[in-house]
Amino acid sequence: MARTYAECLARYVEGGELRVVAGGSRAPALAREYGVEREDRAEAVFDREDIVAVIIATPETVHPAQAIAAARAGKHVLVEKPLAPTLEQCDAVIAACREAGVRLMQVKHWRYRGVHRRAIQVLCEGKLGAVRQIQNRTLVPIESSLAGVDKKPFYLDPAGGGLFMGWCTHNFDLIRWLARSEARRIFAAVTSYGNHDIPELTTMAQIVFANNAVAQLWMSAELPGPAFADSMFHTLVVCENGTLDIDGWGRIQVGRDGQWRNIWEQPAFNPQDPLDPMRLEGFVAMVDEFIGAIREDREPAVTGADGRAAVELCLAARESAKLGRAVDLPLKQ
Repeated sequence: MARTYAECLARYVEGGELRVVAGGSRAPALAREYGVEREDRAEAVFDREDIVAVIIATPETVHPAQAIAAARAGKHVLVEKPLAPTLEQCDAVIAACREAGVRLMQVKHWRYRGVHRRAIQVLCEGKLGAVRQIQNRTLVPIESSLAGVDKKPFYLDPAGGGLFMGWCTHNFDLIRWLARSEARRIFAAVTSYGNHDIPELTTMAQIVFANNAVAQLWMSAELPGPAFADSMFHTLVVCENGTLDIDGWGRIQVGRDGQWRNIWEQPAFNPQDPLDPMRLEGFVAMVDEFIGAIREDREPAVTGADGRAAVELCLAARESAKLGRAVDLPLKQ
């Protein structure tokens, strides 16, 4: 992800530039590749007067400490998901940024994908009426999960959110965003199957929102393979007067008056290539929004509160699975 953001800043984003890379075993090579300075410690970046904002793309267990340190040094902060593994840590990050008067944005690049940007536009136009039902699914083969954990062993750290939170914070955020309401109840099963050591690879959850919309999340990162067609990040939305069929990496269709209409299709790209311009499109738009919020002195479109809400839904799903019953939101702390 650090390479993703470096590429965005170096080649696509206007209004900001890549100055320095810090921390991690890959930092020296990344700094050399982009011809920028390198610092051994993140704290050294926070102390620099020539740095206005930082993007934190480290394991989530260190997100809170690094985000708080950056805020106290007066730096604006864009944090990779999840914001933090616990609600207490999320609250500490949000409070530190508020007290320091800096902008805090949570990474939610799926909101900036072309199909989802058009989906929210259609919903905001109001012609389809209120959202009533949502189904979101992410279904990938176990080989992808094993490869992901091999590259990111911190997913197995019990102090973190694991691959479960790494995936589901995106899914829950998109559902909440499309519902345009706050979740009030969740009933979930969170488990794993198969001969591997990765916990919580399969989640099924039913959610009820304050506006009476209902939603279902089906996330499984342990399919025996091959993957189902169009199932990487697929969302169905049922409204009062029509429907949306949204393939996160494909097309968006509007169903109305008994007919489907294709309103936009994502140009093909390689999701495994971090430098593919079409893959980067959503990330570029997100970083542009972060920079715009700083320059215009306003809240970003995706706030720390949005990041916290996604974490809360993950934690509520875990609690529901443990208790074997529905759990009300907000969670009691």
